[in-house]
Order: sequence, then C-alpha cells, then structure tokens
Amino acid sequence: MLEGEAATLALGAELASLLHAGLVVFLEGDLGAGKTTLARGILQGLGYEGKVKSPTYNLVEVYEISRLYFYHFDFYRFDNPEEWEEAGFREYFNGESVCLVEWPEKAGASLPAADLRVRLGVAGTNHRHVEVQAPTEAGARCLKRWQARGSLLAPPAP
Repeated sequence: MLEGEAATLALGAELASLLHAGLVVFLEGDLGAGKTTLARGILQGLGYEGKVKSPTYNLVEVYEISRLYFYHFDFYRFDNPEEWEEAGFREYFNGESVCLVEWPEKAGASLPAADLRVRLGVAGTNHRHVEVQAPTEAGARCLKRWQARGSLLAPPAP
C-alpha cells in the first residue's frame, strides 16, 4: 500500500534502479490510479531532471538519459489495436531502450510482451495498492534483485 504521491514517486525511483535497455514495462490501472506519477518517479530515479508530461495526447514522450532511450507511451486514446501498428511504434521496442506503456490493452496482442507489469489501484483518497508481476525471465531477474535489496513493497516471488 502506498500512501501519498511521495510514496508513489519513491516506488518509481526504486523501479528505476532495476531497469536496463531492452525492458518493457506495462503500467496498468484506472484513470487517476497514479500511472503517470509512477512514471515521473521512474524518470527521476534515472536522473531525469526536466518536466515529465503525460503522453496522453502525444501518445509517446521520448527521454534520452545518458545513453538510454526511454519511451513513455499512453495508448488510452486508441480506438482499436491497429492504431499501434499504424503509428509505427514497433521500432521503439528494441534492445537499446526502455519502453513504459500506459493502457497497453488498447494496443492489443501485437504489442511486445511486458517484462514487468505494475498494476495500480485507488484505495481511498490518498492511498494506492500496487501489484508487480514479472511474466518474463528478464522481469523475474529484476524482481529478484529488487527483493534482495528490500523495497517499499514486498513483491511476490516470481
């Protein structure tokens, strides 16, 4: 359980310490669940000092941090999964970047698989519950490192 925006940002910074090029992270949850706040925490944890905007209208915000390309997608406005293919986003998902995706279900099955899935839910005015899953081997290695360090959350074993 996270209490307040500061805890969500801190969790994002923790997640940032696990990320490396080639990972795909899905952020899932209803409107207002804290997905963009968590993304801001991740970017701050990676050392980004600028303003972090929600990519709802641009569909993607691009950040170059050191030698890492970080793509923050938001597919909320997609009406059908074909829009993902038509937009040409497939090339962004490669071994040289981290892709963080809000509303991945809107892109459908053609979207590359998530290494980490972070589900956020509203649990009162200022509280969020969080569930982290690691569907791939790369994601499972991230979770093991996270567990070894200790965390704001106690993520389940993969």
